[in-house]
Amino acid sequence: MVLRCVQCCFQAAATLAGTALCWSAAPARSDPAPNDYPTYARVEYVQECMIRNGGNLAYLYKCSCVIDRLAEHFTYDEFVEASTFVHYAAAPGEAGGIFRDPERAKERTKLYRSLEAEAYRACGLKPPAGAPR
Repeated sequence: MVLRCVQCCFQAAATLAGTALCWSAAPARSDPAPNDYPTYARVEYVQECMIRNGGNLAYLYKCSCVIDRLAEHFTYDEFVEASTFVHYAAAPGEAGGIFRDPERAKERTKLYRSLEAEAYRACGLKPPAGAPR
């Protein structure tokens, strides 16, 4: 009889503890924050930025600052779309035309270049060639 009472008390305590843990646990986030870029994307951007500025390691923090500022304005998907338009618009012929000619491509390219130039200036870098002044 005493053993059965101990088992019931133990079961009740375990249930109560489990319930408390469930209520105190942080909710799982299914949607990442809008500016939560994958690490590889940030690293890739910073490396390209450093190369554009002479490849000096001193630009690591400045280029990290630039991608952080871009992330304040673009979700990751918007960043990928806009940077794709910018990178491939210079391709010759029809292949480049797909990234250069549509109105959305022109708008996204203009916005990206403008925000990137602004971020470069704010982070102490000379804006990239062809950036709006």
